[in-house]
Amino acid sequence: MQRVMLIGDSIRRGYEAIVRKELANEAEVGGPDANCGNSVQILVGIAPWLLRRDADVVHLNCGLHDLKTIVFGGRENVVPVDHYRRNVHAILSVLLAHTKAKSVWATTTPINEANAHRTHAEPRDFDRYEADVVAYNEAAVDVCKRLGVPIDDLYAVVMNAGKDGLLKEDGVHYTPEGYHTLGRAVAAAIRKQLAASR
Repeated sequence: MQRVMLIGDSIRRGYEAIVRKELANEAEVGGPDANCGNSVQILVGIAPWLLRRDADVVHLNCGLHDLKTIVFGGRENVVPVDHYRRNVHAILSVLLAHTKAKSVWATTTPINEANAHRTHAEPRDFDRYEADVVAYNEAAVDVCKRLGVPIDDLYAVVMNAGKDGLLKEDGVHYTPEGYHTLGRAVAAAIRKQLAASR
């Protein structure tokens, strides 16, 4: 049976069980137990994660932790978009050069900026802005196009399905219906690559 690795943040952890169920008869689905965090953390962790799992397809994303602001209400991001672009390029270059796996990049999912700002847990030490989600996605998509890496546009999946009906009150994470919507989309994107790698 083919093997799939999912790498990403808490959104990935939310849809992972759905992807595993959707692909139960086609592939073994796994990924790191931890939230993989931002692009710097993924760049550091990618080699050891892949060494532990000889994957046929790697589906990954990062962005929500990169675009967090350093202080609540501020506009300076934890990982500036230009650095994020370089990190995404480096992550995908490692995968392309050192694994047999087909890579799929998932765009960062949208947020409800007002809810994310209002309901952030105390103490309020960071913020997120929808404009940054769009900008970081544009940077990642540009890198993917240059490297020939397929894109799983989860941002569009959520927007087309009705963002505010799928997001929880925190404006970032998803309801069970939202995670099922994402999981089915991820499984469909992976299925295409599994067929191509047979």
